[in-house]
Amino acid sequence: MTAQKVFGIAGWKNSGKTGLAVRIVTELTARGYRVSTIKHAHHDFDIDKVGADSWRHRQAGAHEVTIVSGTRFAIMHELRGGPEPSFEDILSRLAPCDLVLIEGYKYEPVPKIEARRLEAAKSEPLAPTDPHIIAVAADHVVMGTALPVFDLDDTAAIADFIEKTVGLVRS
Repeated sequence: MTAQKVFGIAGWKNSGKTGLAVRIVTELTARGYRVSTIKHAHHDFDIDKVGADSWRHRQAGAHEVTIVSGTRFAIMHELRGGPEPSFEDILSRLAPCDLVLIEGYKYEPVPKIEARRLEAAKSEPLAPTDPHIIAVAADHVVMGTALPVFDLDDTAAIADFIEKTVGLVRS
């Protein structure tokens, strides 16, 4: 695996992964850490506006389109029928940071917390079949697990757990 500190949030659709990820990023950056994120999508997505210059470049067949301004830059890479890049390939493209927080990629061998909500698309727990899930965050009582269980909204406690798990040290 990589030397980069990585922690994941896994769960079924509507399990609270995105909300938890946003709160964790907010909490850890407030603690002084530089956090990057990777979100895995199981569907087609677009970050470009139809008709914009960058959209026109992609439509023309560009392999990569980079948009740069004084406040941010983005690189869009078109697969054009090629295979989805591996998790390691994507991770290797990130700039150095204190932590990479992963949302999705539920089958990657990185330490993860499983998000569970009663309104999730599925109720079957992931933890019993994934040895990399080391904790659960839920909006309901969780029985029958030896893993640490957190309230899904207890962001500070979950951030403390992540700090300890990956070895983050506040400066």
